Amino acid sequence: MNKIIGRELLNNCNRIVVKVGTTTLTYDNGKLNLQRVSKLAWVLSDLKSQGKEIALVSSGAITVGTERLGLTKRPKDIKGKQAASAVGQAVLMQIYQNLFLEYNQQVAQILLTKDIIDNPVRKENARNTFFELFKLGVIPIINENDTVSIDELEFSDNDTLSSYVACLIDCDLLIILSDIEGLYEEDPKKNPNAHKIDIINKIDQNIYDIAGGPLSEHGTGGMHTKISAAQRATQAGIKTIVASGSEPNIIFKILAGDNIGTLFV
Repeated sequence: MNKIIGRELLNNCNRIVVKVGTTTLTYDNGKLNLQRVSKLAWVLSDLKSQGKEIALVSSGAITVGTERLGLTKRPKDIKGKQAASAVGQAVLMQIYQNLFLEYNQQVAQILLTKDIIDNPVRKENARNTFFELFKLGVIPIINENDTVSIDELEFSDNDTLSSYVACLIDCDLLIILSDIEGLYEEDPKKNPNAHKIDIINKIDQNIYDIAGGPLSEHGTGGMHTKISAAQRATQAGIKTIVASGSEPNIIFKILAGDNIGTLFV
């Protein structure tokens, strides 16, 4: 695949945040896509073996909890979401631990609420935890603490959370994996001939106007939230890529400089 200007130095990125959305981790019926999660564990473990520092922001707790509880639909009320998250987060981390251990890679769970980012002391404590885990060779797996999160404390979606984490730990690259291949000039589902935008140097209102809402009942963020996350990250000097997560080894190609997804610089 052709390499284009602006991507040739991505392999030099050492500290990387990877965000995976619910639609990437699950089938349409809400059940975990274990084959894909296993591939993700392999890719991130290999990157860690290369000497890179990796943090994974993972959605999916509420959806997994919904399935495990035998509910027919994802809860819409706060109590229902909190209960599903409490069950789902435990299941999700157990699966992650088992899969990463196949590659002799230790992982840790970090649950955040926005007040931790807003409070200087708690923010510094969170930074110290991340850096100590990196020093120990551990991959942190981050999610919003949906079990206790309410409107005043929540990030609203994990695209937003991933950009805050990226800024918190001063990473070099944020990779947002979803069910979409990048930002298109038009909705590719309505116009199959729509062109993907390879690189965006400036995020303005025109870029936001192209974005739409959530594309799946299981996910909470659409392209609009990804652009907002990219804007927060790039303002902090962090390159951001939005790409499809259907094949996790796409991360290797991204770092090799291939023209995959949309790069925000």
